[in-house]
Amino acid sequence: MSTEHEQRAGVVQHSTLPQPDGDSAVGHGTPFVRPSDLLRPRTASKPDRPIDRDERAGLKAIRDFLRLRNCYEVLPLSFRLIELDVNLTVKESLNILVQCGIVSAPLWDSSTSTYAGLLTVNDYLNVVRYYNLHADKLKDVDNLLLSDLKEVEHILQVKSPETISTSPEAILYDALRKQLVSRARRIPLVSYDSESQRSMVVSVITQYRILKFIAVNVNETDKLRKPLGTIRIGTYENVFRCSMEATVLDVIDEMVTRNVSSVPVCTTDDVLLNVFEAVDVIELLKSGDYSNLNWSVGRALAQRRADHPGVYTCSLDDGLDTIFDTIRKSRVHRLTVVDENNVLKGVLSLSDILHYILIEGEEAKH
Repeated sequence: MSTEHEQRAGVVQHSTLPQPDGDSAVGHGTPFVRPSDLLRPRTASKPDRPIDRDERAGLKAIRDFLRLRNCYEVLPLSFRLIELDVNLTVKESLNILVQCGIVSAPLWDSSTSTYAGLLTVNDYLNVVRYYNLHADKLKDVDNLLLSDLKEVEHILQVKSPETISTSPEAILYDALRKQLVSRARRIPLVSYDSESQRSMVVSVITQYRILKFIAVNVNETDKLRKPLGTIRIGTYENVFRCSMEATVLDVIDEMVTRNVSSVPVCTTDDVLLNVFEAVDVIELLKSGDYSNLNWSVGRALAQRRADHPGVYTCSLDDGLDTIFDTIRKSRVHRLTVVDENNVLKGVLSLSDILHYILIEGEEAKH
């Protein structure tokens, strides 16, 4: 009993509370607990390498440049704008896109004189999937209006076309940050006419146009040398891919479900052969023969025009400096990441690049 009593007394004696006589407390080896002792142990920070400093400097130069430019400055000296009324049929709109050689157009509601969103190739993919699921209604496809697309998207449970827009005078950096919180890959520039008191669509700026604007005007992009394998931007897990034998309809179903606009075409060993894109569907639909959608992906790719730019690839060892150089010289909409044996590793979109140059390191400041 006395031993147990002494042990308990010992516990009280070594309390962390200060004793009336401070000297005696110290003399008995009483431990003092500081608030910092309760925090997670500090890890040694990695040394700041020159490549890290250059990457930060390059990103800062790009952001500073974007803060000094407005959206209107991105536009070329000469351009055209094709605007479609929502009362047009989907078939009529498709013919217009094909004739004009474009893949998207702003929509206009003439009944309210307001901007009504952006028509893109993905909207046609939704229509294809809808009639694939409701084959009994295919006879009505030629009468489907652009204003009916919302109902189609509601039935498919996919999101409606983005209606995000900005003023031509808006600061480019602010417009791009606004775009990041949406699904939009293009930004319509909508101006307000004070005389007529109506809005007017001025143009549409694409992600490619923005990145090329940066590539041409910001020399510091050559500082972005950190490899993709290090900064890890892009998609590398669960990348949907297909074979040359897959049917176009099956691939479209996956594209709509996964909300992607391109699919790598690979062998059984994941060696990249080509990339099937949403715009390839336009070539099949323009004839009005919907049986073309039962073709194989390989046959559909063979219908591409001779001036198709081809497939752009990069590796995990490439930095954004080389990618910006490619964008400066060529019309690039996406890059497929492969290894030295051309085996698919991932997909890098222009959205991924924009997100990185606008967001990387910004969270640490808050």
